Amino acid sequence: MARRFIAGVVCPRCGELDKMVIDSEADVRECIACGFSEQRPTAAPAPLKTRVNRPAARRVETPAAPVRIVQDSPDADD
Repeated sequence: MARRFIAGVVCPRCGELDKMVIDSEADVRECIACGFSEQRPTAAPAPLKTRVNRPAARRVETPAAPVRIVQDSPDADD
């Protein structure tokens, strides 16, 4: 059994930090503090929808309009 600690991982059951190990042969992670164990997922999760990977989000939805710059007149009251 080739077990290795996973640095910086918190156990989802007991909340202990740095108590998780992974068995690379069996693809199982375990907590040495509380005995929690789970299989490594076989399928990769679907990517999250963001504005970068959604083509509709890159579309400009507001129409372009000309901008008129108005300069203050020197005799304007403040």
